[in-house]
Amino acid sequence: MGKPNFSDEFKRDAVAQITERGYPVAEVSQRLGVSQHSLYSWKRQLARQVSGDAGKDAEIRQLKRELARVTEERDILKRMARPVGKG
Repeated sequence: MGKPNFSDEFKRDAVAQITERGYPVAEVSQRLGVSQHSLYSWKRQLARQVSGDAGKDAEIRQLKRELARVTEERDILKRMARPVGKG
């Protein structure tokens, strides 16, 4: 008999019972028929995914700021390079 294969949705829901609803790990483990070790492991995996997403979001925000700055600099240089009209 092999290890049961739980879906990602099941794992997220099980971890949410612990982290969001405040149920004790032992209670969730017993109710769902999953080892406490598995629940802690799923919790760590989901935390890494979330922190990875947050890191990506921060990088995207930083790159957008940099793009805006470089675009502004380019526009300034374009204006400076235009020939001055006689008037």
